[in-house]
Amino acid sequence: MNLTKELQAKKTMSAENVPKEKWDIMVHSTEQLIKEHLSGNALKIGDNMIDFSLPDALGNTVSLSSLLQKGKVIISFYRGGWCPYCNLELKAWQEILPEVEKQGASLVAITPETPDNSLTTSEKNNLKFSVLSDIDNIISKEVGLVFKMPKDLRDVYHSFNLDVPKHNGNSNYELPMPATYVLNKEGEIIYAFIPEDYTERADPKEILNIINK
Repeated sequence: MNLTKELQAKKTMSAENVPKEKWDIMVHSTEQLIKEHLSGNALKIGDNMIDFSLPDALGNTVSLSSLLQKGKVIISFYRGGWCPYCNLELKAWQEILPEVEKQGASLVAITPETPDNSLTTSEKNNLKFSVLSDIDNIISKEVGLVFKMPKDLRDVYHSFNLDVPKHNGNSNYELPMPATYVLNKEGEIIYAFIPEDYTERADPKEILNIINK
């Protein structure tokens, strides 16, 4: 799977099929985040990742400290299972999971969705790594990834029958940028990919090169 090509194909298809007035709102929302340089607020290479203890899809608590005891850690923050770009990314992570584990590293995904909804995402994509629920984006806010959806974008999502409040268990309309981090054994960030554009994701092959070093 070539994730970059899959994402571009999905974006092209969406641009062709989504009504222009709605697509323009979605594009404008992304352009605004880029203009505000939201990623400038996020943790970067050389910073230490925020420690966390979050529930997985089955209700088990997973802590960063326990993952670091095993070696390097890959963390993927994603918006939700309703996002087609997120699902493509999660499938790409699953493809490289055997190689990640072979190198003694761990992979986890973090979403603002409730455990019930993240379980649905895990089952749908046949994921064998932990998907953690960051309710109310508490950790994502500390990492510096969160933005509030503007009113016109909310209306577009509702027109697609995408109920973000239902998925997240609150009415905040807050989402994280789809960031990817790689941590060394000490919890220091050695790789960071933090796009304001939700259609862009880290290249899994590049991540493998990082953890293989």
